[in-house]
Amino acid sequence: MSRTSAPPPAPVDRRPDDVTLSHGLKQRHLSMIALGGVIGAGLFVGSGAGIAKAGPSIVIAYALSGLLVMLVMRMLGEMSAANPASGSFSVHAERAIGPWAGFTAGWAFWFLLCVAVGLEAIGAAKIMTGWLPGTPEWAWAALFMLVFCGTNLAAVKNFGEFEFWFAALKVAAIVIFLGIGVLAITGLLPGTDAPGTANLSGDSGFMPMGVDGLVVGLLASLFAYGGLETVTIAAAESEDPVRGVAKAVRTAMWRIAIFYIGSMAVIVTLVPWDDPQVEQKGPYVATLDHLGIPAAGQIMNVVVLIALLSAMNANIYGASRMARSLIARGQGPQALGKTSGGVPRPAVLFSSIVGFGCVLLSYWRPDDVFMWLLNMVGAIILIVWIFIAISQLILRRRTEREDPARLVVRMWWYPGLTWVALAGMAAVFVLMAREADTRTQLLSSGGLTLALAAIGCARQMAGARKAAAAEAPAE
Repeated sequence: MSRTSAPPPAPVDRRPDDVTLSHGLKQRHLSMIALGGVIGAGLFVGSGAGIAKAGPSIVIAYALSGLLVMLVMRMLGEMSAANPASGSFSVHAERAIGPWAGFTAGWAFWFLLCVAVGLEAIGAAKIMTGWLPGTPEWAWAALFMLVFCGTNLAAVKNFGEFEFWFAALKVAAIVIFLGIGVLAITGLLPGTDAPGTANLSGDSGFMPMGVDGLVVGLLASLFAYGGLETVTIAAAESEDPVRGVAKAVRTAMWRIAIFYIGSMAVIVTLVPWDDPQVEQKGPYVATLDHLGIPAAGQIMNVVVLIALLSAMNANIYGASRMARSLIARGQGPQALGKTSGGVPRPAVLFSSIVGFGCVLLSYWRPDDVFMWLLNMVGAIILIVWIFIAISQLILRRRTEREDPARLVVRMWWYPGLTWVALAGMAAVFVLMAREADTRTQLLSSGGLTLALAAIGCARQMAGARKAAAAEAPAE
């Protein structure tokens, strides 16, 4: 799939009889997917809970978690630019560690995306029923599922167009919010006075809940960054995968700094951190209401709806491509791996059905089965990041030895910063184990990972025995 001048490696993302995916994504699609991928509903709404726990120090929490995410994206970008593949980190883990690792990372991430699709459908349906009381939530969720399942069943350029415009609207909303916020902070917004540092240093200070509050804010912020990995999956279907990945990774730093850290700084400067509206309405709505912006709630509901629909679209896409890649490498049922017209349609349908199954479980078994699913995916993204870091440590040495020209993107200060990132992930695991809520997620996600790893190892050993038997001379 690579289009560099360097000689391509042996194909690892598909079997010889697998039909290749199309290359229908243009550079503008990939750039906007990368840009909008960091702006999710978790930023618009979920960040309120972090602010309520950490106070103004949420800015530090987002900066620390953002630094870790930048390192992960740099590592993933290095491997994906050197070997673009629709299986992304699953392919890299298989090449670096072994088939069991690719199986574990890939199916864990697929499961995470399917559950996320269900959650996003539920969130979007709640907004619609708020606008149209009396309409059933499940019907809205089903409608959104059908729309984006259909979008992903068609040519990949349709997915790219949807994401291009969704991302453009999200970026515009954040830029306008930041512009209004800066004007208010400097006292240039009509009808407002500059707040100074009163909200940052007053009312129990910058860290009102101490280190414990900062830790809770750190954990909340860390998982708000999910979705950045999609760009490396999508890159394999773009016109120029290497250039697309390289550009996305190199701009990740300023995107995180502006969208996440910048937003949090504006919010806690303008609004008292303990204002109950921050958590109830969401920090962006609370800030605009505080400034007296007309119809702020409805405006932000539209933005949140767009963010949810964008995430649904991207997660159905990402889940289907990850499933196709795994199946093409012999890591799943072959019936789901068929590709026609450059689109893995059975994988799209299966991923969408599992996502809608999660929606139904939220109504049928909200307190046991659905919560069990949520806990199982709670720490999956962190486990995936560990696979990425370990794979990068191994593949960087191998690539430098075999084909250094492929290192279009390089991890900073290798291997030191890779080890720093791994230490940071280990520290997050320790912090999760200390908190009751996140401890349950950690144990549930760990159980799922161990189960997948056991299955992956069993499959790998069975494959090795089969290969050895095939090579053995006949008696």
